[in-house]
Amino acid sequence: MELTTKIPTRRTSQSKIKEVNSSTLKFGDFVSDHMLICDYKNGEWMQPHIMPFANLSLSPAALALHYGQTVFEGMKAFYMTNSKINIFRIAKHYDRFVKSLDRMAMAIVPEEIFTEGLRQLIDLDRAWVPKEKDHALYIRPFVIATESRFGVKISEEYRFIIFTGPVPIAYTRPIKVKVETKYVRAAKGGTGFAKCGGNYGGSYYPTQLARKEGYDQVLWTDSKENKYIEESGMMNAMFVVDGTIVTPPLSDSILDGITRDSLLTLARDNGIPVSERPVSIDDLETAFRNQTITEAAGIGTAAVVAPIGIIHLNEIDFHLPEYGPENVLYKLKQQLESIRTGHLADVHEWNCII
Repeated sequence: MELTTKIPTRRTSQSKIKEVNSSTLKFGDFVSDHMLICDYKNGEWMQPHIMPFANLSLSPAALALHYGQTVFEGMKAFYMTNSKINIFRIAKHYDRFVKSLDRMAMAIVPEEIFTEGLRQLIDLDRAWVPKEKDHALYIRPFVIATESRFGVKISEEYRFIIFTGPVPIAYTRPIKVKVETKYVRAAKGGTGFAKCGGNYGGSYYPTQLARKEGYDQVLWTDSKENKYIEESGMMNAMFVVDGTIVTPPLSDSILDGITRDSLLTLARDNGIPVSERPVSIDDLETAFRNQTITEAAGIGTAAVVAPIGIIHLNEIDFHLPEYGPENVLYKLKQQLESIRTGHLADVHEWNCII
């Protein structure tokens, strides 16, 4: 379909923005006033609409509720120094969205609907973009299979939705993680690289067990040997060893993180050594015993950089040095935030200004 210049919009009669208190705001507490909806039927995408945020009406037999055809993205928009709004790295997010949908055998949302839908929705709800430091407007585009048919099959109907909400940064203190060697997040040839719901649902139980032991998250290992680090909770894993940023290489069991890519690009711009290579449990223990590891973090949209204070491996709690302004990952995070908010030049053309 060809998208009209202006998406049909029905505005809310009463905004809820006055309910938001930035000083007590928690991640996921509030959604903005409006959402975008676009349906796929009879082999084509329909006209998208923007409407007040509301509950959905679905058949209990909708295929997404039974067989896991559900894919999402996590993005952010930022309030800039010139009072404009920046939607960060739309093209990169769309590319990952397409790969996830394709892996789950779902209809591909046209780029024009994705991009223009984001622009018009966020422009409408621009007052919801927080002005406070380390806050942003979180953006959740997702697709669900809506065909009402409880037989096991690929859906022929889908619904694309975008909603947003103001958020603070996640993980304000260093976290404690446990290296997981029994359960796995993803296997080679599976869906680990896709942002599909099953990847997250399957991670809850081992994470719950780790939390009962006093840890915040787990460091996932590979499914074949449980030997190599893959991800940190729902984030990419990153370490600083001997002054080099070390991170597991991308694969079909590791998510291609946009924040990961952004920080690695900035590191190379700054002449900081980067090594994308397998990181074994033994490598980590050796680095701790030789005192060559100085930083570890989970890297993702919600937290940007979630510093790790303790890593539990081989029955030992290994402690990282205190995280602060002199750390490599701290400096890169600050540089990234300065680009997003207009304090530094966007030389890589990551920002979409509205």
